[in-house]
Amino acid sequence: MTAQLLPRPQTAHLLNSSFSYASSTQQHQPAPLQRTNHGSHIDPEMVDWLTPTSKDTPLSEIRARYSRDGYVWIKNVIPRSEVFDMREQYFQTISPTGLLAPNTSPREGIFKSCLDPTAHQGLGATPQDSAMQSLDEIHASKEYQDFLDHPDLCDWVRRLTGWEEEVVLKRGLLRHNVPGSKCPSGIHYDQLFLRAGDPVFVTAWVPIGDCAANGGGLMYLENSCELAERIEKRFETRQKKDDMPREERISAYNHHMGELGHLSHNAETWAKEDGLGKRWLVANYEAGDVVFHSPWMIHASGQNSDKFGRIRLASDLRFYEKGAKLDKRWTKPFYNGDGL
Repeated sequence: MTAQLLPRPQTAHLLNSSFSYASSTQQHQPAPLQRTNHGSHIDPEMVDWLTPTSKDTPLSEIRARYSRDGYVWIKNVIPRSEVFDMREQYFQTISPTGLLAPNTSPREGIFKSCLDPTAHQGLGATPQDSAMQSLDEIHASKEYQDFLDHPDLCDWVRRLTGWEEEVVLKRGLLRHNVPGSKCPSGIHYDQLFLRAGDPVFVTAWVPIGDCAANGGGLMYLENSCELAERIEKRFETRQKKDDMPREERISAYNHHMGELGHLSHNAETWAKEDGLGKRWLVANYEAGDVVFHSPWMIHASGQNSDKFGRIRLASDLRFYEKGAKLDKRWTKPFYNGDGL
């Protein structure tokens, strides 16, 4: 199958400046259409904007937003150039798979539009076998492991939580999502995958490059933490009824779970039914931004429909307070076949 051709990207300006549409003005514009894994559009009435937070917002207000909303999206946490350094390193490493457009740089990360998107999926979907060695390499690299410990990121975790010392799980994940792929992140909350630890961690979702609101970035189900806790209690009840061994109970892939451990892959119907009519919140993310969210915050991603052909790349990192009961399965870097 051949993907629909995208317009030839004009990309040079994308590396040197932020989006022309500032996050502060997006609230006054309709949110863009979001495509689901099934190819249909989510009802526009079910989509709204994520609320950005500037770094100079009083800390008491930032903490209040996180407690109330289950997330806080903070602008310009990490220097933009350093985020693009990580983007360049990633796409340079996996470039032998042939996914990059001719005459473009790994720093840009532009998809070769004549390719079949389903053959170039990232983690969270089904990467091609030829990509797995490169994915193992980049996750174990010093550059990525250092990125997990970025001082600006760790500083913000301590400021947000009030912890004296944090522990970052070494199993961070880099996920790419090419334009047109039908396998973006399914609907889930992070505790599904970290059940061997207590739900007291903070996830930092970091876009590795600019990501337009229709570019496959994360979208969050508004006010969904209590809903996720109720869903998890239902799973626990079923597992106890089945007298399920602990190894199966902590797995996101036991027989009570959905495909790839997710709640669903249809963001439209799930939000209207199981999601109790709550809206999906989307954003125009910029390199340097970080979204901190709760273990219970329900989220997913739509299809990447970026008009420039940019590959969505992002990393999700988990932080615990030192001494908390963490999921020890996630204390080693990702490798193909680790079962998580």
